[in-house]
Amino acid sequence: MYTAGAWPVWSEGEFEQRRETWRRQMVRVSRNGVKAGMKEPVTAIILFAHGSTVPEANQGVARLAEEVSRRAQYPARCAFLELAHPDLAAAVAGFVAAGIRRIVVIPYFLSMGVHVRQDLPRLIEQQRVLFPEVEILASQSLESHSGMAGVVLDRVRETLPNGMKR
Repeated sequence: MYTAGAWPVWSEGEFEQRRETWRRQMVRVSRNGVKAGMKEPVTAIILFAHGSTVPEANQGVARLAEEVSRRAQYPARCAFLELAHPDLAAAVAGFVAAGIRRIVVIPYFLSMGVHVRQDLPRLIEQQRVLFPEVEILASQSLESHSGMAGVVLDRVRETLPNGMKR
């Protein structure tokens, strides 16, 4: 992958590889999705991050979305506020085209800053207007998660020569 301006661009081989991953995710949706008589909508996850001009940063978010998909057994992909593709609108449209009827947006932000408080609600509302038949839900940012202190302490242990031993 290289960058054209601020946007990452996949080579044809990389794109085909990602498209095959997305296709497998959609097959999994069709196998685990709504069956006759079921009321549960087909669900997908969007990991919504800021986006970066550093391609490796965006690739890290994409890899995390793939791992979330694998663990959750729901299709998941990343979307970015700016500086990278896909944006939230493209990710939502792609899932809707694949038959998804419930989307859970996870803000991959450490705090409740302006992007989570203002930008994300505005972007989600735009998608709700475009796709009224789709339930679009947003979770809290990562800062309020009870496991964050443990993650920070794991990083401290990894950094100190003897872990956290005194």
